[in-house]
Amino acid sequence: MKVNSTLVILTLAFTSIGFSFCSSDSIIEEKENSKSQNITVEDTTKHKFTNALVNETSPYLLQHAHNPVNWHAWNAETLEKAKRENKLLLISIGYSACHWCHVMEHESFEDEEVARIMNENFISIKIDREERPDIDQIYMNAVHLMNQRGGWPLNCFALPDGKPFFGGTYFPKNQWLQLLGKVAAEYKNNPANVTAYANKLTEGIKQSELITLNPEKPLFTNDDLDRVVDIWTKRFDNKEGGGSGAPKFPIPNNYLFLLRYAHMRSNTKVLDHVKLTLYKMAFGGIYDQLGGGFARYSTDAVWKAPHFEKMLYDNAQMVSLYSEAFQLTKDPLYKQIVYETLEFIGRELTDETGACYSALDADSEGEEGKFYVWEKEELKSLLGDDFKVFADYYNINSHGLWEGKYILLRRKSKESIAKSNSITVKELDEVLENAKKVLMKERDTRIRPGLDDKSLTSWNGLMIKGYVDAYMAFNEPKFLESALKTAGLISTMLIKDDGSLYHSYKKGRTTINGYLEDYSFIIESFIGLYEATFDEKWLTLSKELMDYTLEHFYDEKSGMFFFTSDKDAALIARKMEVNDNVIPASNSSIAKSLFLLGHYYYEKSYNKISIQMLNNVKKHMDSYPAGYSNWGLLMLNMTNEYYEIAIVGKHANKKRQEMNTEYVPNKLYLGSLKDSKLPLLENKFVKGETMIYVCVNRACNLPVTETAEALKQIQ
Repeated sequence: MKVNSTLVILTLAFTSIGFSFCSSDSIIEEKENSKSQNITVEDTTKHKFTNALVNETSPYLLQHAHNPVNWHAWNAETLEKAKRENKLLLISIGYSACHWCHVMEHESFEDEEVARIMNENFISIKIDREERPDIDQIYMNAVHLMNQRGGWPLNCFALPDGKPFFGGTYFPKNQWLQLLGKVAAEYKNNPANVTAYANKLTEGIKQSELITLNPEKPLFTNDDLDRVVDIWTKRFDNKEGGGSGAPKFPIPNNYLFLLRYAHMRSNTKVLDHVKLTLYKMAFGGIYDQLGGGFARYSTDAVWKAPHFEKMLYDNAQMVSLYSEAFQLTKDPLYKQIVYETLEFIGRELTDETGACYSALDADSEGEEGKFYVWEKEELKSLLGDDFKVFADYYNINSHGLWEGKYILLRRKSKESIAKSNSITVKELDEVLENAKKVLMKERDTRIRPGLDDKSLTSWNGLMIKGYVDAYMAFNEPKFLESALKTAGLISTMLIKDDGSLYHSYKKGRTTINGYLEDYSFIIESFIGLYEATFDEKWLTLSKELMDYTLEHFYDEKSGMFFFTSDKDAALIARKMEVNDNVIPASNSSIAKSLFLLGHYYYEKSYNKISIQMLNNVKKHMDSYPAGYSNWGLLMLNMTNEYYEIAIVGKHANKKRQEMNTEYVPNKLYLGSLKDSKLPLLENKFVKGETMIYVCVNRACNLPVTETAEALKQIQ
């Protein structure tokens, strides 16, 4: 894109700034709601300043409700006000667990001098990127097209109609003041230049990341997958796990694909890398060694010092990853990680209704990581005689030292630590268990990190799937109970009368029309629940949601799905999410579910769309393999035999759990305790028997009654 003088002038305003920010990896809020909503209006008499954010539900927006900046929410009224007053929009995007968002708020948005300039010259809009990923996607795209680094807080300047012309991430107060003045002056003195550049940039946003229909005949082979993985292996860190360099993000979907690929292609090199990565993450400071659960990413290359925020979406997917890895390896460490992480989620990220919260902040008392780190003398005082062994195990030494305190992390096996301390592994476990109880009790007295207590439909879908995957791996009833409780909330509170979904839920109040990610992850989770229970209501709901998605999100021209519904108010561009990241792309997720539902219902149109979607992205996979890992999972299913395992009879659930003791990633389950009308189950019920049918493309082997015999038909 040709850069004009406006961008040059504004860029010069901050070229000397050293940036810090939280790394990255229009819908009108609905007033009509078929379910009862009690909205509490906050008493504003206790604060010097109160703005329009005071009645929002997002914790991130509420954090800014008493700034002197006259913040507005993104809605039709706000956009109309900007046009009426001919004021530029200042769009500031973040999320509640974002450390640098808090820093910029404290430095600039709580400052009355800064607020005065912002209020005089701009209509300032605060956006929670987790509530409005559609808006975040557009303005992050704009910043990238301007060759700026992306991250949060994301601050973008736009015309009154929303077309952006400049943006960046975190700005220290002095540079922010300078930039505000230059932007306001540039628009006042050269409005035509600003408008022309904004129009060009908007066209660039519309054209970027477009996927077009691939007219070539679909052909997917294991050679394609081998080539993609071979390119990917050049980026492996085979010493510390993960990708090369820093920071290091877990990206669970990457390792789920690599795990399945390694198993199905008998690639020991890739499998060794996956196992190394899982161990390094589990041993590292990125994992909360006391309370369970993973932080969002490691700031270094050795998984030591995390960015301490804990996100639901990371932990949900890590549960799925470690559960599946356990099914293959039977490694007890993986089981420990799953159980501890789910205990953390139940304890700290779930309410009494089963709704799962979004995140825990990185900060407490204004200091990043303070809740999680320890002083040596503090540990000595609390642990007494157990300190020496504990310190050896959790590296209260130079390895764990961080900013004058200690992050708990592991480097050696239990057997090695026990031997060096002349105790048994059992005795070591007793020391560790006692120490954890003491330290958790002490930690609970500390001021806790902030909690983002909104519940997002999409992330709850990932969490349901995590619980289901853990249940399938460990046959632990409480995991299935948790999945059913959360799914019950979704099905009763977040599905509207017309069959569509809400995106956000908090304390009985549902808001924001659902995005493609809400449908795709809920459909995946409900299919998973069907496989774990053989209760057809979950499969029926999945199909109903899929049919709604096809009607309101599908683009016949490209064969892909838009991120927003055709019922939503238009933004400056209607985008598609294609690349897999820390969360899989909604398009790859929906393509996988089309593949599955096509098998369950013999619905050829579902399979046809799924195949076309994969064909559309196939040519892009070599360019950035890690950005197409979820597509890779779909390609694995399409290039190898895919087993349909039908179990019919009184003991169907028991037989399925027996089958789960072996790792078979390329399969789906369907079953019934009695006769069923599902195509692959019809006429297969035999009274008094539980029969197992192993099928491929609807062609079934002779039924057997023992799981060992069924597994032989697969292997």
